[in-house]
Amino acid sequence: MLFNSHEFIFLFLPLCLCGYFLISKLGARAAISFLVLASLGFYAWWKAEYLVLIIISILFNFGWARCIDVVNRRYQKWAKFTLGIGVTLNLIALCYYKYTNFLVDQFNWLANTDYFVAKIALPLAISFFTFQQIAYLVDTYRKEINEHSFLRYCLFVTFFPQLIAGPIVHHKEMLPQFERNETFKPHALNFALGLTLFSIGIFKKVVFADNAAIFATPVFNAADAGSSVTFIEAWLGTSAYTLQLYFDFSGYTDMALGLAMLFGIRLPDNFNSPYKSHSIVDFWRRWHITLSRFLRDYLYISLGGNRKGKSRRYVNLMATMVLGGIWHGAGWNFMIWGFLHGSYLVVNHWWTATRARFFATPIGKIENAAYWALTMLAVMVAWVFFRAETTEGAFNIFNAMAAVDLNEPFKGTLFYTTKAIVVCTLLFIIAIFCPNSGQLTRYVEERLTQPPVDKPWLTFGPAMVSAVGFVISVGLIGQLSEFLYFNF
Repeated sequence: MLFNSHEFIFLFLPLCLCGYFLISKLGARAAISFLVLASLGFYAWWKAEYLVLIIISILFNFGWARCIDVVNRRYQKWAKFTLGIGVTLNLIALCYYKYTNFLVDQFNWLANTDYFVAKIALPLAISFFTFQQIAYLVDTYRKEINEHSFLRYCLFVTFFPQLIAGPIVHHKEMLPQFERNETFKPHALNFALGLTLFSIGIFKKVVFADNAAIFATPVFNAADAGSSVTFIEAWLGTSAYTLQLYFDFSGYTDMALGLAMLFGIRLPDNFNSPYKSHSIVDFWRRWHITLSRFLRDYLYISLGGNRKGKSRRYVNLMATMVLGGIWHGAGWNFMIWGFLHGSYLVVNHWWTATRARFFATPIGKIENAAYWALTMLAVMVAWVFFRAETTEGAFNIFNAMAAVDLNEPFKGTLFYTTKAIVVCTLLFIIAIFCPNSGQLTRYVEERLTQPPVDKPWLTFGPAMVSAVGFVISVGLIGQLSEFLYFNF
């Protein structure tokens, strides 16, 4: 079930919250057990067969982490080899489900053969929970994990707010929170902040992302089908998808962080206004922050990082981003997307070093604006490959974007084009100039916990009640918007 579905909001979430806090009176272990079962039920709702895979993955990785721990203490020279086996087996499972059909198709194309492999269903969230558990194995090898509780490990992997689409959580960001007694008690502040963030996420998804998709989907579908696309349609479709992806993914992350707060858990931020970036390096510090951190800590640094010279650094950047692209999906377009971002990062680092060497002047406003425009253009170009179903479709979009002909007839009506321009302009303004969800919730938290000294009447209780009432209203409005969108 989706976070913005009626089943989740009006059935699963209330029952889960009530059950969690009622059972927590029996102790932390009972509460964690309930939350694990609820999370597994949430996962099984999508497809019950997936449940077997995630349980096997949890059992294997927890047992292998214990094995790594023992080997690390008694037979240290074999510890890295043991870690390598665990990581390899996880990657084999991921590759089997995610890339087998693609690899067979490519082999048939190259060798002119006709081997057939039945379509392998991709288990839900396998990329996320595999990466999270690989990080756990590596951290066990690095002796960064002091205790191994199977029950807490199960919750670490299955916690439903972050299970489906992240953020990719580090063990030390989450597990210690379940050692505090306060986690198992309902707190008004957590409810106020959690509902606020959850409602912002719903609004982003239902009102912003879904409406942007109206203008992106037809353009990319036409390009993938081989139909011609006009210059304006190509740019509007690409702009609309650039905004759809941002508000969809960041909205889903807001919902995940808000849901976790309801249970007393603080998950790490995953987005920090990435479309305000003035460089690709800055973009990757702001976009899908936990994935960027994982790729940096467990892939880029493991490859050598920047410790082996400039040339090797650039090779490592390229390898990291190409593999990051492949992680997103099986297809040449994802590889090209990763290659483009790897190339962007190489050029960015080269220019930063070159400018510091030959131009010691501070960056002015005009130069800064040019960097922002160039960064957004590069990001939008890469998103075309990320969105298009085929490589041919992506190049059809690019050909149309490069064919400057403002007099070319529109395939849609003038009203449709004008509406697309208005929607994209408004969403770009919101993404670039408005405060992000993290800034808003931090502002709310400060006002709720530290009311002005000159206004003693502004106490925590009334403010909390007002906030909860407001966010519940926004959430219901979001649901109404979704109903109207799908029925009219």
